[in-house]
Amino acid sequence: MSALHSTHATFDDLHALVERFFAATFATENPLITEAVKRMLAAGGKRLRPRVTLLAAEACGGKAAEHLHLAAYMELIHVATLIHDDVVDNAATRRGVNATAVDYGNRVSVLAGDYLFAWIFKNVTLGYPHPIPNVLSATLADICDGEVLQLQALGNLDLPLDTYVEIARKKTASLFAASAQCGAIMGGATPIEIEALRAFGEAFGIAFQMKDDLLDLIADERSLGKPAANDLIERKTTIPLIAALAAGNGSFRAQVQRFYEGEANDAIPSIVAGIAGEGGLAATQVQIARFVERAKFALKPIADGAAKNEMIRLTEALRS
Repeated sequence: MSALHSTHATFDDLHALVERFFAATFATENPLITEAVKRMLAAGGKRLRPRVTLLAAEACGGKAAEHLHLAAYMELIHVATLIHDDVVDNAATRRGVNATAVDYGNRVSVLAGDYLFAWIFKNVTLGYPHPIPNVLSATLADICDGEVLQLQALGNLDLPLDTYVEIARKKTASLFAASAQCGAIMGGATPIEIEALRAFGEAFGIAFQMKDDLLDLIADERSLGKPAANDLIERKTTIPLIAALAAGNGSFRAQVQRFYEGEANDAIPSIVAGIAGEGGLAATQVQIARFVERAKFALKPIADGAAKNEMIRLTEALRS
């Protein structure tokens, strides 16, 4: 019996299953890169992308234990993007430890991310049938495109909500969508089930990014594993700010404009309070709920069962 086929409680072990797999099997041909990646993996993480992969396979009749390599590749793609992100953003910490670039330098970090992408695709191309390699290569293109779009939007206080959602879809949700889609394919899903799970992953990923942007303003550095209000520090225009600017008065907009043009970071607490006061946090929760419902609706073609129920539970958790 699969580790996910007995009781609901066994889903709590899915994270541990992935962790044991990484600890026992992950190694590349380059010891330095293996060390850097293992260090990032050891710092923790929710492992949601591999969980979505395994749950999608289970939901379509597959067995999670047979698809651990595929699930691991989804997490490693995520890790590679984080290594690159920390170089681009000049970040000091990630998941509560030094960013890879702090300990290894920017040059090694960029090359480590590049190597990891290549290593993943070498293994995926060798080990998986069409269209898995195509899905993942298209996903990587989306992720990079989303990151560039976000960079182009820095400091743009007129960023439309639709553009923000498109950035979130590409840079975050595309990998969740690919995780669900590839898990479904390898689980033996029908075309309708594959498309349903891909749509689920995309909506889930957009809600996840919105929740991440909300937590950036309301959580502390310890729980985030990186500086609080980091998006403001980096002059990103995220959904809480977009909503607050849409509802706010001219004085709030002027305050944010002064900050984005170079005002000292000691203005951040006042801006965070302004975002809350103008309804930006509440409006973000409304948008999260919108995509949570979209993700749940996408699962309608999937047969009822423990795996589907767990995907719904993970999705509903984004509301809290």
